[in-house]
Amino acid sequence: MNTKTIDIITLGCSKNLVDSETLMARLEALGYKVEHDPEHPRGHTVVINTCGFIGDAKEESINTILQCCERKARGLVGRIYVMGCLSQRYLKTLGHELPEVDGIYGKFDWGRIIDDLNLNLNPNDNPSAQTLPLRHITTPRHYAYLKISEGCNRHCAYCAIPIMTGRHHSRPMDDIIAEVEWLVGQGVKELQVIAQELTYYGLDIYKKRCIAELVERMAHVKGVKWIRLHYAYPHQFPMDLLDVMRRNPNVCRYLDIALQHINSHVLTNMRRHVDSTQTYQLITQIRKAVPGIHLRTTLMVGFPGEGDREFEELIEFTRWARFERMGAFAYSHEDGTYAARHYRDTIPPAVKQARLDRLMALQQEISAQVQAEKVGQTLKVMIDRKEGQYYVGRTEFDSPEVDPEVLIPAAERRLRCGCFYKVRITHSDQFDLYGDLPPCHTDGAERRSVSDIRL
Repeated sequence: MNTKTIDIITLGCSKNLVDSETLMARLEALGYKVEHDPEHPRGHTVVINTCGFIGDAKEESINTILQCCERKARGLVGRIYVMGCLSQRYLKTLGHELPEVDGIYGKFDWGRIIDDLNLNLNPNDNPSAQTLPLRHITTPRHYAYLKISEGCNRHCAYCAIPIMTGRHHSRPMDDIIAEVEWLVGQGVKELQVIAQELTYYGLDIYKKRCIAELVERMAHVKGVKWIRLHYAYPHQFPMDLLDVMRRNPNVCRYLDIALQHINSHVLTNMRRHVDSTQTYQLITQIRKAVPGIHLRTTLMVGFPGEGDREFEELIEFTRWARFERMGAFAYSHEDGTYAARHYRDTIPPAVKQARLDRLMALQQEISAQVQAEKVGQTLKVMIDRKEGQYYVGRTEFDSPEVDPEVLIPAAERRLRCGCFYKVRITHSDQFDLYGDLPPCHTDGAERRSVSDIRL
């Protein structure tokens, strides 16, 4: 059995991915071969970074652990370690129910895996640790996720995340900028800025909202081509962030802001601290301040107190707002949340599903219209990969893995992944765009640098 190989399986969100990448770098500095979620782990240590956000995510995490335990019983896997949100939330239960697991850690103490592997990261004992890299980037080399804080102070009625992550903790700004500079040095051009609630950034350590100042500083780091902002909150939204977005062309006209609902009564039950009027005003202000901005949001159906009238109000709001990107899910009780303790979940699952289907059908119509409006335009596109007969890329309006993509016929000419091209959009479908390169000049790509060359 190969004890010097460790397989790290990451489930859940991009914030978990950053933790896995950090652990990978620490293990590699000690001479371990670390694989990230290979299809067939065999004969080595497995670390499972779990998600515990909602029922489906918890089920996926448990099933993954059970599969690895089965492989361990057959001698195909060595030791098993579990970390992340699920184990933070159900530490004692998992330890009792899964004796096959060699170590269980929470959301923040996963560094103890190093100790339990009988390793030591003291730089005096491990010369390689003196030049320890910040992370092992597992995304395509031209983009990376950048986590600026942990935890959340919002305590929305339906959300279990504060139970797992605790209160909001901002990272010092200088530390974040140092990581940005390191990432650029690794060839990263696009930063996916993530936090549970990024608009809260700075309140704990600087006593004011500093997200605008932070993004401004990021935008001035040489080599940063795109900055994309995820997971904003509508209550007390910092409007100066929009000024930064408008001033700096490398800050994408893109904002991921979860709204959940529009009916004031439902929003009150959700403990969202905003009402319908404020939400309409905020969307109007954002679109006015940053013309052409693409908004991504998340909506919820079936929350306690949502009747037919409240749902119809949500439908009309969605039709009015014309979100360029939108996801939705049906409410379910989560252990330990305010809603689970104080509300009865009386809306039948079939009704929730019917509402969800109708909402998403409307969003598909809106998405198709939004994409069709881009036909005939020439857009700046970053190429992510080649897939079959197409190069696949994204505009500034598209986050990787969750948003639409731009497909360019690979037969036209050879393109370079991680580079930008001017692409003429020729047609669209409900989600994706199709385009070609204008023939008037070579390829519209940026000039290559040393960081683009793999040696």
